[in-house]
Amino acid sequence: MKKLGLALGAGGARGVAHIGFLQALEDNNIKPYCIAGSSMGSVVGSCYALGFAPEYMLKIVKALKMRDILDLAPNALFSGTILKSKKMAAILHRFMGKTQIEDLPMPFSCVGTDIISGNKVVFDQGELATAVQASSSIPMVFAPVDYDNMLVADGCMVCRVPVKEAKDLGCDVVVAVDVMGELSEMEELKGLVNYFARLLEIYDCEVAKHNREKNPADFYLCPELGDMSPYKINKDSMQIAYDQGYESAMSIMSELKEALKG
Repeated sequence: MKKLGLALGAGGARGVAHIGFLQALEDNNIKPYCIAGSSMGSVVGSCYALGFAPEYMLKIVKALKMRDILDLAPNALFSGTILKSKKMAAILHRFMGKTQIEDLPMPFSCVGTDIISGNKVVFDQGELATAVQASSSIPMVFAPVDYDNMLVADGCMVCRVPVKEAKDLGCDVVVAVDVMGELSEMEELKGLVNYFARLLEIYDCEVAKHNREKNPADFYLCPELGDMSPYKINKDSMQIAYDQGYESAMSIMSELKEALKG
């Protein structure tokens, strides 16, 4: 049997689709050898690498409320971020404790962006919770993580779907799951925040396209999530994302099983 690697991409709330994808693998008795994640993909991937069952992860995210992560910075204009991120760090440490990446039951890595140099940062050792926090710290929303003389923020800025990182972990077959998908047209654009978010989306899609061409996966999935917002926590949309992630996995299941044969 060939070794399966997963590259789970960024996408905020849309990343719940990763949980449905993992559940479909489990239902078909397919266990990945390794996982690489970016942003929300790092959150889901790390929890799975820790041994969390997909149904347990879905229960956790459905119970999550905005007040659980909101801790407004006293002066966002000068601090550079809206949130202090202490609540986010506390949640991650509650579930992950002091676990080190190298001690996980399966090979795992996640990517972040050093906002000082602009370089990609790959976390494949060290404290898991710190790495995941850095990988998923959305610019201007969550405070970047001070790590090894770097300021590390969301991996999505340089690597939305970490296919190369999955390959580097030693797998034979890579399935990439991109929950953001292609850039869609907008009917209207109102407000400074929406304008800035749109600019980031355009840039992100161009970077993702370049990385996909440079490091192609054996299977590249884009669950059908429509206009679901990456930034809103909603039980109904989360269930839709989960279902679409499950269906996207099932759509390649026969081909995947064939590809994994030794």
